[in-house]
Amino acid sequence: MSPKTQAVNKFYLPDILAKWPWPRHMNPAYEEQKALSSAWLRSFNAFDPSSQKAFDLCDFDLLAAYGFPLADPARLRSGCDLMNCFFMFDEYSDIAEPDVVRKQVDIIMDAIRHPHIPRPKGEFIGGEVHRQFWEFASKGATPTAQRRFIETYQLYVNSVLQQAIDRADNHIRNVNSYFQVRRDTIGAKPSFVLLEFTMDIPDKIMQHPVIHELRIGCVDMVIIENDIYSYNIEQAHGDDLHNLVTIVMNQYNLDLQGAMDWIGRYTEEITDRSLRIYRNLPDWGPVINPQIRRYCDGLCNWVRANDAWSFDSWRYFRGKGPEIEKTRWVELMPKEEATIPSPTTRKRNAKKKVCKVVISMFLPLRIRPSHFTL
Repeated sequence: MSPKTQAVNKFYLPDILAKWPWPRHMNPAYEEQKALSSAWLRSFNAFDPSSQKAFDLCDFDLLAAYGFPLADPARLRSGCDLMNCFFMFDEYSDIAEPDVVRKQVDIIMDAIRHPHIPRPKGEFIGGEVHRQFWEFASKGATPTAQRRFIETYQLYVNSVLQQAIDRADNHIRNVNSYFQVRRDTIGAKPSFVLLEFTMDIPDKIMQHPVIHELRIGCVDMVIIENDIYSYNIEQAHGDDLHNLVTIVMNQYNLDLQGAMDWIGRYTEEITDRSLRIYRNLPDWGPVINPQIRRYCDGLCNWVRANDAWSFDSWRYFRGKGPEIEKTRWVELMPKEEATIPSPTTRKRNAKKKVCKVVISMFLPLRIRPSHFTL
């Protein structure tokens, strides 16, 4: 919880992983696979030079290196490519109206379902990016894992479309309905499937209530981390409606620090429940037990991985992450209304297929795409 003395124009981040026993651990193949994945993404010219530089600073490959610390180089490469797919689509969809996002969703899923068929020229670049990603990544996955990945990725892109609809309607959800959508927009479920690429765990076990509850608990922890760490730049940008902090303030009539404290208490309950489940997994026999234990360790490690990347990356704290991780104090950024288009302007720019959002060290990454045709 936050100190009793509140600072003006500052807020205190709850230490939500104070009791989380999984330590930060990086894959030793990080530098090598980052270079390969970064070069691959650059080959598409998806961003203009200044936007590409900002994208590089976020280092999404580092998130994969923390998330898959025990993966072999090929699977880490797939993890790096997947993180880059997520965030590229996020940046494109964030500036698009729902009908445009719907077309992007259809293109992406068609590309994943038909990875050996080249995409049409002039199409939304996300199609070819995802096609190449899945053509490579699927080679290292069991048929069961391939099926689960496609199913969870469909849920992910569908939820991004729902987020675009909510944004267009200026709709603020309540906590329960927000988690229902955010559990898919966060992209954790497809990421978790990469953990089982070399496993063959039956559906009845993966869908068992105990495993399902642990998986959802870890997803919710990742959501909470993402939202409390990204809130500052999102509120400065006026793009914080799809954020748990704003939703808690709105639903419970709390100020910013009150919402952070509420989220801290809420997370303690998730932590206690998740650790209790992990320590009391059912016995499924000598063949399944090692696989399910490794899978569950992977789920719980992802909670630490996302937290570690959030402080080490430039994306949320602009180089101040290590200091903020220790002190937990964050200076509230001023609203940048003068330099940021309103939602109406953003829609108009998307129609013109031009994104003129200012990129600075104090604002979230917003791309100026090289390819914005469908």
